[in-house]
Amino acid sequence: MNHGTDLGKKVFPFVSKGDLVPDKITIEVLKERISQPNSEKGFILDGYPRTFEQAKALDVIARIDVVIRLIVPEWVIIERLSYRRVCRDCGTIFNVKYLKPRVEGVCDKCGGELHQREDDKPEVIRQRLRVYERQTQPLIEYYEDKTPILKIECNSPDVPPETIVKKILEEMQKAKLIK
Repeated sequence: MNHGTDLGKKVFPFVSKGDLVPDKITIEVLKERISQPNSEKGFILDGYPRTFEQAKALDVIARIDVVIRLIVPEWVIIERLSYRRVCRDCGTIFNVKYLKPRVEGVCDKCGGELHQREDDKPEVIRQRLRVYERQTQPLIEYYEDKTPILKIECNSPDVPPETIVKKILEEMQKAKLIK
């Protein structure tokens, strides 16, 4: 979207309203992204797949080594996302409560304006969580017999992302998925 590509223009109307992007477009985005040279040695998908259609498409596109299931209470998700701010210019992410920019409303990286995405408002987050429960939660069963699932818990909104990444890497090492 930030680069104004044709695919970004297809995605924008959905994201700008806080809606989920339809499967067909999401699958296009995935194919485009993982075809890039920096995905040759592997990649991490965040929030994908969300539906059975996406999971089945992913089975055709790539081999999945592990599913990481983040277990986070709803109140933590709402707190973290509702304080998130994104730079309009470079896309850098801040959190006005836990990862503040040096100057309020201004990106530390490029000086661009920080804004709250429509899908980061509490009422939209709650709706997204209902959609998740209906569409995505059943995918856990889909992957249980196919792929190792690592469960990582986060029960506090002030846990830095780096701490969760460290936990994920430790669990992947224990499972001998990485060295």
